Amino acid sequence: MFSRPSLPFHLLLAGALLAPPAAFAATAAGTSPGTGSHVTQLLARLDQVKRIGPVAISPDGARLAWVLEGKQSTIELADADGRHAHALDVGTALAACGKRDIAWTPDSHGLAFIADCSKDLTNTQAMHNDVYLADAAGKAAPRVLARLSGYARALAWTKDGKSLGFLYVPGATRHASATAAGKAQVGVIGEDGVELQHVASLDVASGAVHTLTPDALYAYEFDWSPDGSRIAYTAAPPPGDDNWWVAKLYVQDAHAGAAPRVAVDPATVAGSLHGLQMALPRWSPDGSRIAFIGGLMSDQGATGGDLYGVPAAGGAVSDLTPGITVTPQWFAWTASDALLVSQNARGKVQLAAYTVAGNRARMQAPYFTLPAMIGAGGAVLSVSLSADHRTVAFQQSSYQHAPEVHAGALGHVPPPAVTALNAALKPDWGKAVSVEWKNDGRDVQGWLLYPANYDPHKRYPMIVSVHGGPAWGVLSNWPGMGAMYAASGYFQFMPNPRGSFGQGEAFVQANRKDFGYGDLRDILAGVDAVEKLAPVDDHRLGLTGWSYGGFMSMFAPTQTRRFRAAVAGAGLSDWQSYYGENRIDQWMIPYFGASLYDDPAPYAKSSAINFVKRAKTPTLIVVGDRDEECPAPQSFEYWHALKTLGVPTQLVVYPNEGHHFDDPKHVHDVLQRSLDWFAKYLPAGR
Repeated sequence: MFSRPSLPFHLLLAGALLAPPAAFAATAAGTSPGTGSHVTQLLARLDQVKRIGPVAISPDGARLAWVLEGKQSTIELADADGRHAHALDVGTALAACGKRDIAWTPDSHGLAFIADCSKDLTNTQAMHNDVYLADAAGKAAPRVLARLSGYARALAWTKDGKSLGFLYVPGATRHASATAAGKAQVGVIGEDGVELQHVASLDVASGAVHTLTPDALYAYEFDWSPDGSRIAYTAAPPPGDDNWWVAKLYVQDAHAGAAPRVAVDPATVAGSLHGLQMALPRWSPDGSRIAFIGGLMSDQGATGGDLYGVPAAGGAVSDLTPGITVTPQWFAWTASDALLVSQNARGKVQLAAYTVAGNRARMQAPYFTLPAMIGAGGAVLSVSLSADHRTVAFQQSSYQHAPEVHAGALGHVPPPAVTALNAALKPDWGKAVSVEWKNDGRDVQGWLLYPANYDPHKRYPMIVSVHGGPAWGVLSNWPGMGAMYAASGYFQFMPNPRGSFGQGEAFVQANRKDFGYGDLRDILAGVDAVEKLAPVDDHRLGLTGWSYGGFMSMFAPTQTRRFRAAVAGAGLSDWQSYYGENRIDQWMIPYFGASLYDDPAPYAKSSAINFVKRAKTPTLIVVGDRDEECPAPQSFEYWHALKTLGVPTQLVVYPNEGHHFDDPKHVHDVLQRSLDWFAKYLPAGR
């Protein structure tokens, strides 16, 4: 339903900033947790973490590179054990530009990266991305390989080091993501200003850039064949923001004008993939087959499902992992009969080897399981591997430990932290507990964060934070500014109800045609479980979320009086009007079973607006005015209804913002208003 280039959109503001808040320092005695000065100090303290972007181990396993994000991002280089760390010297001209998408050359001597010097956030100017190649030894300044008028990402070398592939939107005025602020809807809608993403290749010797995929297709992901002569990619006709959910898998020769061949079409394929989504196509080392992740996925970028395989030359599609009770989210071939898989296992990250025999992939004993979030950039839960697959690197964080780069031998002991970028940061919130309970015959899991300076003799209010998606899952991660609620004396409960990743594809699909019912029962049963575990005041329960969590924050108050205040971010109040307003409607049919025009009943069943006269919960509503995924009219509808019915409410619309907020001032304002709202209706100091 909602997406982002590196993380699903529901984690943009929701997870990273608003919806899955964790906890932090206790409120000063006698200070209202929502007062402006307190909030400013609180958010400043929560924002001290140094953010780590993509991480890459060199093919020979000897060197590390990572991006340190900030106002002036830097590329850091170090030995594989973290020693001799230093910033790559890019010169004064590039110092102020964003650096991303780092990719080691196959010989480990160089590092390619993209420099993004675009400053416009209003989608009125063309972006300019340049591809550079740096000498890893620092003997020469980075040299420009290509200057691109447009948006580029996902650098990938051919094994011979002669070509560099990437995704490219010529003339782009915005990031290639439905979470980015949409263009102003003026002119001939759907026809003017359509931007197209290609798979492109850059000839390193000549600097020539070639678009490989045809103009009739918008490409989302790609992979080089082992010999570099072909590409496999997922694509659909434009517009790209909408049609990812109906993308097909294509194979073609790696040159401009080559005819693509459909390898997999989920709309026509028989079996468990029928009508669902695909992600992460990957060639086997011998070039004989292509594996990918398939399943019900609500977000481009929020990959999760079963592992599938198809012969590269064409043939039957096989579900390699039917019936598994974990959710693979990233994988890589390590041999023609072996995969390394990073998966969500009941709210924890698990790295495991799978052996492939015929049309089945069987999981071996996991290398390790972590109550943490890991990633190397790009796909969620990705890791970076050396060419021999013996060394692994990624960034890791948890509720207990701020982000650091981890690297070391791939084995049954998790690799250690090789940086100390955030070593001075200690969690000011209480302990984090994985809570498990049963509901409707299902096992359900979630995370509970205790308030700072927890006193077992006191009773505390609790804010329930519902993740977006719904196909996503909350994992233990350093909460950053999302820690603001427990910082002010609240328990923070983040459930993974049916529809979430972590317990297999059947669990993900369990809320189809049932939004707001079974998943809400799971959440309420989780609240009951928490109240048996911790001293939560059931009369001071709050509810919040962004995107799908925003929908739940609008819908739940029409079904239960249990929540005494709510903050709904980028929510949905009426699935029927939403169907015609949003610009990503293709995601809805797998969930609702048919289009609104063919079967309106499931849409009406889950629309808060149809039950809004039951709602009595004071609700703050926030949204961006250029949100393509959850358009602002949805928030206007709910606000108008509550206001008319005399329910306390406030609507705040932020200019030039999409589903993901870019302006730090707007982010700060959302957070401050959220704290103020809960402080008013759920005082934490009692």
